[in-house]
Amino acid sequence: MAQGFKDVPRVVWLLAAGVFVNAVVSFTFVFVFLYLTGPRGLGAAQAGLVTGIGGIGLVAGNFTGGWYGDRFGHRRVLLAASTAGGLALMSFPLLSTAGLYAALPLAQYASGVVRAANSALVAVTVPEGARRQAFAVVRCVSNGGFTLGPPLGALLATGLSYDWLFVADGLGTLFFALWTARVVPARGASRSASRPAAAAPDGGLGRGVWEELRARPAVLVLLGAILVTDLVYRQQYSAFPVYLADHGLDIRAFGLVIALNGGVILLLELPAAVALRARPPLPVIGTGIVLVGAGYAALLAGAGVAGAVVMMVLLSLGEILYKTTATAYVADQAPEHAIGRFQSLYAGVSVSGVVLGPPLGGALYAAAPGLLWPLCAALAAGAGGAVLYVSRREARRAEPVGAQHAARPAHETGSQPRAVAG
Repeated sequence: MAQGFKDVPRVVWLLAAGVFVNAVVSFTFVFVFLYLTGPRGLGAAQAGLVTGIGGIGLVAGNFTGGWYGDRFGHRRVLLAASTAGGLALMSFPLLSTAGLYAALPLAQYASGVVRAANSALVAVTVPEGARRQAFAVVRCVSNGGFTLGPPLGALLATGLSYDWLFVADGLGTLFFALWTARVVPARGASRSASRPAAAAPDGGLGRGVWEELRARPAVLVLLGAILVTDLVYRQQYSAFPVYLADHGLDIRAFGLVIALNGGVILLLELPAAVALRARPPLPVIGTGIVLVGAGYAALLAGAGVAGAVVMMVLLSLGEILYKTTATAYVADQAPEHAIGRFQSLYAGVSVSGVVLGPPLGGALYAAAPGLLWPLCAALAAGAGGAVLYVSRREARRAEPVGAQHAARPAHETGSQPRAVAG
């Protein structure tokens, strides 16, 4: 398997090491609701409002981080956002409850900017053809860190206090800034920002990106499919644990099922990236999204541990196929001057379910619990089907004219086969 990663630059492995350390201590998002309803004494509704505002900040940061990077340089933006986010997190124990309304969205916004800037930094550092493996490395170590983090966070919160969670998370974020500054060279890290005049042919950032997207309809379809898929995917963190509880399975069952997700990803993500690196990306992405839908369809067979395990295995396999491949595909399709903005669009869409998923899924589950899982399965199947349809269309467009019209060989038409522009 090592041969499959020989094209991943050393700097990506070093950056991944920093990602891992930061992910281990990035446990505040798991405990923030308990922190607000516990030590801070907020009611569930007020705590939900605060965390909801924070979620909006996270999505906004993902949508804008790459745009900043295209203008100012991805390395510079990552360092600035990591520093700001780390300081904001460390300030939490000192703030009044009212101050948290501003500090939490600021910290989440910085986290979103870091995520988008980090993806863009990998994209501009790694040559096309090795990006799937590079993104798989970063995603795998990040998942490994998140697997270790919550148990350590629980020990820290119970052994010391919840305040130390934010201090540790903030220190980890500051460490990531320092580590990135050391291991990622300033030269070459901002290639996409080196030609600001090319950022938008018409002089406007937004219109320039829109024109680039219109020239790439497959990317537009993919972004729409990811938006729908993330809305479905995030139900595992909101309606799914409620569903398990309603059928007699307690929080321990939910914790084990979620841990299964991390285990499958850690075991199979890197081998899958190597095995599928030569495959066309869109069919891989579409198949992965369909598997997400199949996971939720598995719940239709009835509640129980077996159904929950099958659901999570299918969901995890789908995640392995579509997430890394889609991130790399968007990077490969981006023009050089807009790599960061393309990554930001994908990053923002890929976490949109954080804000949209819980209220929409919760409302439907409360009104008609039997409809949620069939709808999730249908939405994901439709999104995956749209990507698979586009992949077939793109493949037909890329075929030589002679192959498309085999009944009329070149000697009959007087022309030679040529590639249709894609």
